Amino acid sequence: MHDHHVLTLATTGPAGVWAAAVFYVNDGFNFYFLSAPTSRHSQNLALNPQVAGTIQEDYNDWPEIKGVQFEGEARRLQGAEQVKAIGLYGQKFAVVGRLSQAPAEIIKAMSKIAWYKVTPTRLYFIDNSLGFGHRDEVPL
Repeated sequence: MHDHHVLTLATTGPAGVWAAAVFYVNDGFNFYFLSAPTSRHSQNLALNPQVAGTIQEDYNDWPEIKGVQFEGEARRLQGAEQVKAIGLYGQKFAVVGRLSQAPAEIIKAMSKIAWYKVTPTRLYFIDNSLGFGHRDEVPL
């Protein structure tokens, strides 16, 4: 999880289910991401914190597929937890870590985002090299 950058987050809301790709950083099994509060997935989270997601590379052959599937809850961060998320994110993504040196459009965009934390309640490791659809639940 540490070496990957994008997770696909599934949410549900008044218009139905929705999936969005978000850049993330993890701290153990917790995932932190940023997003515009006006985005569909953020609006869904404001109404229903239940999420599901995946992390994997783009493989060419099914026996190579390895990744993570999870379900859990997401919530918007504030205070000390938001500061922690920003620090972790800045270590992984240099543009956030050196925001004062970022292009003006990035600085402007960052002023409009919110920070979120996903806490998985179940997490599975997928490894098709052990058989098609092989997955093991990871104790959290």
